[in-house]
Amino acid sequence: MDPASQDINLNSPNKGLGVDRSDSLSDVPVEGAVGNSANPLPPGLTEEEAEELRTELTKVEEEINTLRQVLSAKERHATELKRKLGLSPLIELRQNLTKSWQDVQTSNAYLSASATLDDITRSEAYKKTQETLSQAGQKTSAALTTVGTAITRRLGDMRNSATFKSFEDKMGNLKYKVVGPRGNGDAASSPTDTTPTQENPPF
Repeated sequence: MDPASQDINLNSPNKGLGVDRSDSLSDVPVEGAVGNSANPLPPGLTEEEAEELRTELTKVEEEINTLRQVLSAKERHATELKRKLGLSPLIELRQNLTKSWQDVQTSNAYLSASATLDDITRSEAYKKTQETLSQAGQKTSAALTTVGTAITRRLGDMRNSATFKSFEDKMGNLKYKVVGPRGNGDAASSPTDTTPTQENPPF
């Protein structure tokens, strides 16, 4: 079996069967396409008219096949030209999206919606709502500023209180006991520690 004569079209019913390409499938009658004597003639149609219609149908089908071949060749040529120009499918997609967006922006529906939106923004109800929301935002901002100031002041008062200072001293002593004198990088001794520390104790 000659590999050159094999049908390599994966969608073909003859794939890999070594079909001889010299035979044409156009000689095989297709049901409903070209003259099939099993189908009776429609009423009011003579045999000559039916034969004329069959001939015309054959010509039209041949033209369709020719146009398909021409279109396929043109598409291959266009793809090759795009490749030579450096136009990738991604660039084409971006150009198509840009053009589509421009088409949308100039469409009647978009222009109508834009005009409606402009009308809404000019309406009294919109202006009143906008003013109300603006005032509410200003009041909320002022309230949050007041709350923040009060919290800051209260925390400052707490830090200066005797209870907090006592707590801070206890935490400092606890840290010294857990971490030791080098806990934060210095070799300072605790106020309650009376033994001197050595820089490099021997082992």
